[in-house]
Amino acid sequence: MALSAALLPLSAAHAADSPAGPAVTAATTDAFGRIADAVLTDRTAALVEGSAKTRTALKATAGVQLATAQAKSETATLTALHGTRSRLAALGEAYTGADTKVHIDSTRLQGRTATVRVTESTTLTYAKIRGDEPATTGFTAHHQLTFTEGPDGTWQLTRERLTDQGPRPVNAPAPAAPATPVRPSAVIDAPRAATTYPAPANPKNLGSGTTYNYAAMATYAEKYWKNYNTAYRRYNSAGGDCTNYLSQSLYAGGWKQVTNSSEDYGTWYSKTSGESDTWIGVNEWSWFTQTTKRTTALANAYQMDVGDVLQMDFDKDGSKDHSMMTTYRSSSGVPYLTYHDVDTYRRSLASLIASYPNSAYYAYRS
Repeated sequence: MALSAALLPLSAAHAADSPAGPAVTAATTDAFGRIADAVLTDRTAALVEGSAKTRTALKATAGVQLATAQAKSETATLTALHGTRSRLAALGEAYTGADTKVHIDSTRLQGRTATVRVTESTTLTYAKIRGDEPATTGFTAHHQLTFTEGPDGTWQLTRERLTDQGPRPVNAPAPAAPATPVRPSAVIDAPRAATTYPAPANPKNLGSGTTYNYAAMATYAEKYWKNYNTAYRRYNSAGGDCTNYLSQSLYAGGWKQVTNSSEDYGTWYSKTSGESDTWIGVNEWSWFTQTTKRTTALANAYQMDVGDVLQMDFDKDGSKDHSMMTTYRSSSGVPYLTYHDVDTYRRSLASLIASYPNSAYYAYRS
């Protein structure tokens, strides 16, 4: 377990307001981080084939422990993740090892409540079941944890939540889908794709004679999946950066920008003055690419190859929620997706289906 912690000083004003309140020392902050690391490591371990079932998060660390309700919640989370692991196995995927690291970004004290923001960096090693899997998959996720001090001075973790947009990482179970009415689309939209494996053959021409450079798309996406390209604006706090990042990757592979059009959703660009809705919006990107025939819909998501695009509608309400690019395809026909929010490298399609078995999937040939 690797842990990096930084204690943010409390303001003088706050200290004056609550002179008898608790103090968060460097040792307490370190304990907060160790509990966070233990919780997230336990979740990752639940996905690893043959991993030990030791609940490290339930062990008190330097006067910090899980509250009873949070311990029950973590037990339910691990049970759900065992279900994810079973679904993955049925889809022909497993992990042989994992590494989770936690870095404390900030600690804020208000009364007897401490709010701690952390960054999780997790890498999972693919089991060589088919023999052609990539070596690893990884993601960076951001969490907010709430600790409350009891009368005896013991701190308890009372809440944890993911603060990123997009699909939850593979070590976090998907939330229950709300009952949301279907929103009709006013423009050309893509049909849903099947997710059965293996898919009917639909080979893609990746050679030098093609219109676009698909290898360049994948190279760009895998270069900037974690360290963002500073030449572009970021939209993580404004609805998510997934489609902005996808558009950058497509542009790197030869897609031409369109700055003027008389059609609804007919432009696609990134300029110093800003980006078009179709550059950064999930549904708008789909409408643009389908109407202008930049993409064609694939009948089965497993038909995707390098440079192809997957979108997801998490709750099947008719509005797509997330975009990602295929940056690797195994010889046995499994696409691996790279995307922003949560920043993720080479996550298999099987992993997404196992985590979101009740979502709608849309696959595009670029």
